[in-house]
Amino acid sequence: MAKAKEAIGYSVVIPVFNEGKNIIPLYKELKPVMDSLGKKYEIIFIDDGSRDKTYRVIRRIYKIDNTVKAIKLRKNFGQTAAISAGFDHSKGKVIITMDGDLQNDPKDIPKLIAKINKGYDIVSGWRFNRKDPALSKKVPSKMSNRMARRLTKINLHDFGCTLKAYRRESIEDIELYGEMHRYIPAIAAWRGFSVTEVKVNHRRRKYGITKYGTGRLLHGFLDLLNLKFWSDYSTRPLHFFGKIGALSLAIGFIISIYKLIMRFVFGEGLQVGPLLIFAVMLIILGVQLIMFGFLGEIMVRMYYRGERKIYNVKEILGEKK
Repeated sequence: MAKAKEAIGYSVVIPVFNEGKNIIPLYKELKPVMDSLGKKYEIIFIDDGSRDKTYRVIRRIYKIDNTVKAIKLRKNFGQTAAISAGFDHSKGKVIITMDGDLQNDPKDIPKLIAKINKGYDIVSGWRFNRKDPALSKKVPSKMSNRMARRLTKINLHDFGCTLKAYRRESIEDIELYGEMHRYIPAIAAWRGFSVTEVKVNHRRRKYGITKYGTGRLLHGFLDLLNLKFWSDYSTRPLHFFGKIGALSLAIGFIISIYKLIMRFVFGEGLQVGPLLIFAVMLIILGVQLIMFGFLGEIMVRMYYRGERKIYNVKEILGEKK
């Protein structure tokens, strides 16, 4: 009888962009950690349109290590798209994501796995002692995380830490776009999966320059608002627009009735003044918002029928058909 092929236990997904000097040091740290876990694993580098030697270095590692996969995207689609590509091409029962800039410590991976083995579906890293500039990163990040906790009702201290571990079933069918990768735990928690966090080491960047500025925090905040709307009203947009539209209609009608009472009961002239114009505008706005709700319902149904990717792959190394 032929020996059953061993299933892949862990997939390490690493999105990289212009990290040519960091790839080999990261691989040398990561390899012994993954070997120590005692299960079959794969390391997946996703080159997100790098313009330096990043992909050449990954190819060299791939040629000497059959646990390594490489996915080269046609251009820079962004970290969320790169992580999505890694998820789609991973085979492990547990998927671990981490940055490729050496700021995440591979030695923290067993901590994440230990929590997964205790029954959690997602374990998020918490960069408790973050080694980043205070003004440009730490302070804005704290504000962003505080807002994320309030809106998502998920008690994580560090949504932006890429070092996370996921049971495969917790990320299946999750649609990613924008900067949504940081909110995967919130999306999964809303779907009933358990989420926790562990404190992890954070290191200063040694090679290369950071790809994350304060502008990305704004993008992430806007994505958070979108996520909140999507979680509450994605399948019922009419409820959202309908409530606002109904309120607008009600205020418009109340003002109109007031003007009619003043005209017919108290004999006041019905002049086309600012108040009457405001009432008419509110009524029109209310009707439009309710119509937007109906259009949203149609678009939601079209969305759930389609399949779409947010990245385009140029080449894959190490994936067997």
